[in-house]
Amino acid sequence: MNLTKQATTPVVERIAQLRAAMQRAGLDAYLVPSADPHLSEYPPMHWQSRAWLSGFTGSAGTLVVTADFAGLWVDSRYWSQADTQLAGSGITLMKIVPGQAHAHFAWLATQVPAGGVVGVDGLVLSVLAASTLQSALSARKIMLRTDLDLFAEIWRDRPALPTAEVFEHPAPYISMTRTAKLACVRTQSRAQGADWHWLSTLDDIAWIFNLRGADVSYNPVFVAYALIGPSSATLFIAPGKVPAALKRALLADGVTLAPYEQAAAALACLPTGAKLLVDPRRSNYQMLKYVPAQVSLIETINPSTLLKSRKSELEVAHIRATMEQDGAALCEFFAWFEQALGHEEITELTVDEQLSAARARRPGFVTLSFSTIAGFNANGAMPHYCASTAAHATIAGQGLLLIDSGGQYWGGTTDITRVVPVGIPSAAQKHDFTLVLKGMIALSAARFPRFIRAPMLDALARAPIWAAGVDYGHGTGHGVGYFLNVHEGPHAISHYAAAEPTTAMEAGMITSIEPGIYRPEQWGIRIENLVLTRSAPPTEFGEFLEFETLTLCPIDTRCIEPSLLNASDITWLNDYHSMVHARLAPHVSGAAREWLKARTCPLELNGSS
Repeated sequence: MNLTKQATTPVVERIAQLRAAMQRAGLDAYLVPSADPHLSEYPPMHWQSRAWLSGFTGSAGTLVVTADFAGLWVDSRYWSQADTQLAGSGITLMKIVPGQAHAHFAWLATQVPAGGVVGVDGLVLSVLAASTLQSALSARKIMLRTDLDLFAEIWRDRPALPTAEVFEHPAPYISMTRTAKLACVRTQSRAQGADWHWLSTLDDIAWIFNLRGADVSYNPVFVAYALIGPSSATLFIAPGKVPAALKRALLADGVTLAPYEQAAAALACLPTGAKLLVDPRRSNYQMLKYVPAQVSLIETINPSTLLKSRKSELEVAHIRATMEQDGAALCEFFAWFEQALGHEEITELTVDEQLSAARARRPGFVTLSFSTIAGFNANGAMPHYCASTAAHATIAGQGLLLIDSGGQYWGGTTDITRVVPVGIPSAAQKHDFTLVLKGMIALSAARFPRFIRAPMLDALARAPIWAAGVDYGHGTGHGVGYFLNVHEGPHAISHYAAAEPTTAMEAGMITSIEPGIYRPEQWGIRIENLVLTRSAPPTEFGEFLEFETLTLCPIDTRCIEPSLLNASDITWLNDYHSMVHARLAPHVSGAAREWLKARTCPLELNGSS
């Protein structure tokens, strides 16, 4: 049986159907981004058009289809995955290199004939992206049509919109009421000269209204729009998603519910002279075309994006408690793993099952925060690898197992990566592991001026790795939400990101630190902790910030080459392990507690434990 042909035939047929629809619409090219009308990183199934059309399931990538070409633009995180999933589909892998995020726009501008027409569903394209695309096309008088959702025509069994009920993030975990949050957003909007504010991003909406949902896998958000006026707030959401009691509570707080489909009409009815704040990176282009010409648009970052990135003292207290529960789950998992290794069959899928079950037993657990990445040896060299029933590795023999996982708890969101040895790690593996550890320690221990822009910190983690002539193709850190999206802006520790004023580090921000080294077809190493930005003692040179490590789980010292560590590295590691043991020991017993004790033994300067 030819599995490759069987798997790719639907893709070939779907591309043909899209081309037929393009011809009927008079299009020379059609653009398919990885987004929904809310510009979500992980769209609900209804809007996973690019995955349905191409067969590529990665979370980022853009497909461009013309009459005689189809190409998928992805960055280095997905090159291996895309190469495999596109085989036999007729779709060409187009590799995005750093600094060329809009390479497909330039390609369209040169490949579509002058005077031609490019189509895209404007509901899944941001205002900023639409402006950039129009600029690229206009020089050759290429027209951009944004009113065409061709998938409504060709995707006959398209999944329906999600219908899960919305629920309240309960009071013990909330430090501000929704009325207080609405007041803050209005104040911030007025400071920008706006009296109205339009929101389409799901995490911002969930945060402002203290609501959560289950419309998107792993992210506790729900599909909705919001319009906040000087004295009103309307939540546009599908009927039946808000229980009666919650609806009454919202109404008492001045929040009106309206059907999801009425959002465009509400924008069209904004009063003459109104000033509407919109985030051009987080608002879709097509919805804003309904705004009357007499309404002024003020384009700036959503105030809530900045507000929710700075966690309150109450939220931080819950996050610390959540990290203890998550760390205890990891102890139970790793204790099981080391006992079972060599005695029963363990696959990458087994790792996911056992680790997910360990988290599910912990108090406050709701769901995973993303699909677990368990990659053994060569699979670990793919940063966004995902094992499947059709393709996965058995954990046996010699090598390294990389596990990147996380959970959603009522009291916070976790994200951690650890690498453990299977058998005895080689000298080369220890060398890479220790360089990555040194990079993580260097950034974790850093002190830096307040307002430093997050991308500028990236080099601190890369320096020990660069010194060996090695690099990695992803950012070093991303913001993390509070029982919200595991990837949260506006800050990102990545030299690939723009160092803009809104990316400045502030106390209360939670960020990952996750340097890595990836040897294709051999192994991958990434060590990841979450950290809290906090105030450091001020000096005569002004205010400074530092990090508090939040994640609690041992770093496997069996993978370390001690000669590469200096005294401060060893001190940091031993202090971290001492804290991990003290905080986790009360939450575990039996084999898990013994494992914790063994894996947190101090490392001596001569390398012994």
